This record gives sequence, structure tokens and C-alpha cells, in this order.
Amino acid sequence: MNKLALSVASILLATLFTHSAFALDSKSVAAVNGKKISQKQYETLLRQVQAKTQPGKQAPVNRQVILDELINREVLFQEAKKKKLDKDKQVLAILKQQKRNLLIQKLLSDSPAAKPVSEKELKAFYDKQVAAASDAKEYKLRHILLKNEATAKKLIKKLNDGANFEELAKNESKDPSGKNGGQLGWLATVQMSPALADAVKKLKKGTVSQKPVKLGDDFHIFKLEDSRKREAPKFEDTKKQISSIIQRQRIQKYITKLRNKAKIEIK
Repeated sequence: MNKLALSVASILLATLFTHSAFALDSKSVAAVNGKKISQKQYETLLRQVQAKTQPGKQAPVNRQVILDELINREVLFQEAKKKKLDKDKQVLAILKQQKRNLLIQKLLSDSPAAKPVSEKELKAFYDKQVAAASDAKEYKLRHILLKNEATAKKLIKKLNDGANFEELAKNESKDPSGKNGGQLGWLATVQMSPALADAVKKLKKGTVSQKPVKLGDDFHIFKLEDSRKREAPKFEDTKKQISSIIQRQRIQKYITKLRNKAKIEIK
């Protein structure tokens, strides 16, 4: 009887090993309820984990940790399927939207707009921007913000008569910078509204606005403390930023082309 039991057990064990070997073939790393987890799934998750680690600080990844995560995901996925959550209307709506997004991303990544930006293109864009900003300057400014023009004119007269700009800013300005004597620091013309840039360019070092400058609903008096030519950033330091700009321009051009060919109706 013992021999018979031993024989049956041996057969069952051999069968189990055979089934296990069949389930975990060379392309599988694990199985959950007979559902294989492939080597490709393992490698994909491994890359995702490594991508989140800063370059130069990557520690060896524990294989068991990756396997446990894949197994956990499969267990949860199977349970969700068992509860028929794959038929849930909200889930289906989200999946439909995600499918649209993935198709759009794939289209854009395969389009001519996604081709690598050449060094020649980068340099041409850089040179054009530098040339356009060849006369760009930065201005070190102070200001006094006031709510009405009449008060601004009175303060300009006081300044012309020798009043101290910083003291007037502290006592009269409605802007928080008043407590610092109206100090605005260095501002480039590209950071200014056209009206402000026009007013500032008329000032000489050490002089103040002779007319209130209206910006929005407020009136300003500006004092120019200094000016300097704005230095262009080095080409090597801007390549990544320029590449992103060119890629966005390409994509927008590609989208515009598709829109022009499409029949669009707006209600």
C-alpha cells in the first residue's frame, strides 16, 4: 500500500513539474492561475523602475521586487476581471479617451515633425534670435505707483525741485516696492509692456519721468538708475531649449496643415 501511494505521488509530482515547465517556458518569468507573465513584461517594468532613478545613482535592482510587483498587478487584474470591472461604463470611457491620446501621441511621434533637430537648425534659430535682440538692453529702475494723475504730476514737480526719490516712494507709492524705495531691479525690454518700454527708453541715467506713465488703471513715475546691454546666452547653454521650441513649432505647423485639409464645423 505504501509502495502504491509512493508510486501515485511520484506520478502526480512528475505531472506537476511537467505542467510547471510548460507554463514557465523560456519566455515567461512567472504565472498566476495559469496566466503567464512574460520576460518582456519583466524587462519593461525594469526599465520603468530604472528610468525613475537619477543617472549615476542607480543601485542594482532586486529581481524579486520586480517579480513581486508583476505578480501583484496580475492578481489585482484578474480580480478586477472577475468582478467585471472591464465592463464598467466609467472605465470604458476612460479607456476610450486613453486610446485616443495614445493614437495621437503615436501619430505625432511618427510624423515628420518629430524628426531630430539638426545642429544647423539649432544654430540658425540661435543666430536669428541673437540678431533680433542685438539692441536689447536691461534697465535698473525705481518707481512710484499712484492712483491718480494729479498726484503723480505734483510728485514729479517735487522731484524736479530736488526731493529724494526713495523717500517719496516710501511715503507715497501704493506698490509694495515702496518700502524699498520703489526698487524694481534690472528689467529687460522684453519683460516690459510696449508703453513701459517706450517710457523707459526716453530716460537718461539718473533722470525721472517728466510725465506720469499710465499702465492699466495706475500712474507711475520711473527713475532710471542704470542701463546695460543684455548679453546673449551661450549657444551650448540654449540648445535644449531651442530644440523644444523648434519641435513645438513643427507640431503646430503639422496640426495646422491637417486642419486646413479638414472640414471643420463649429456651432
